[in-house]
Amino acid sequence: MRLFRLNSGQKCAVKIWLRKTLRCRPVNQPGEKTMKLDLTGKVAVVSGSTSGIGQGIAAGLAKAGATVVVVGRKQSGVDDAMAAIAAQTPTASLRGVVADLSTEDGVAALLAAVPTADVLVNNLGIFNDKDFFSVPDDEWMHFYNVNVLSGVRLARHYAPGMTEQGWGRIIFVSSESGVAIPGDMINYGVTKAANLAVSHGLAKRLAGTGVTVNAILPGPTFTDGLKEMLADAAAQSGRSAREQADEFVKTSRPSSIIQRAADVEEVANLAVYLASPLSSATTGAALRVDGGVVDTLTM
Repeated sequence: MRLFRLNSGQKCAVKIWLRKTLRCRPVNQPGEKTMKLDLTGKVAVVSGSTSGIGQGIAAGLAKAGATVVVVGRKQSGVDDAMAAIAAQTPTASLRGVVADLSTEDGVAALLAAVPTADVLVNNLGIFNDKDFFSVPDDEWMHFYNVNVLSGVRLARHYAPGMTEQGWGRIIFVSSESGVAIPGDMINYGVTKAANLAVSHGLAKRLAGTGVTVNAILPGPTFTDGLKEMLADAAAQSGRSAREQADEFVKTSRPSSIIQRAADVEEVANLAVYLASPLSSATTGAALRVDGGVVDTLTM
């Protein structure tokens, strides 16, 4: 092998060429198409949006330009959530509605306040870690009313208006527990499996209308609800809430690939994409944002 030595002039020429060739290009070049999640002019209803994943999704939609309807059971919760979202995005367009969506009257109150919507995110949900033999009938029915029927009722109302205008987005927030039902949360897992069934069936029912229907499947996510569930364990172990949440994933969901609880924003990002015009060819899907907890090649 022969080695060539460059003189000072040649070295200078090479440096100039490298700078021109390897220089980082701006993200937005004139005439280039870029991915922009723009929901300006759209009205988005997010159930259960005063905390956790719901609030994260509401914040993401507001940042993308949508007018977001924050829904919760208490006025204080709605006010606090709207203030938090406005602090993140001062230009956010927000409306607040107080309604208990686990009841027909509560759903009717929301529909009277917000008759039409372009985007519906059925996020409202509750969970526990009770043993199967300790869950009575009335608790099963309460879980079904909150986790399933609230979304059914809202979709049944809003979908016709979406089809009439030829555009709409309906998103069901299910869970990895709807696919891999945990032995310590059977009633919760059953309702989340129902979310998947409703979402997939409704997508087919609305075929060709311009309205997409999808479900997202979060795994363990670092929300106030998870913190509350693990509060006793954290107190006993001396761990922080975050450390205890990550330990819960490692021990109770060992198949997790990321080996930690997801952040709310990581889940919300997927929902915002599905709510955007960019997701027009995605419908009838169950999309996982579970950190790899469900150990399968499909769903």
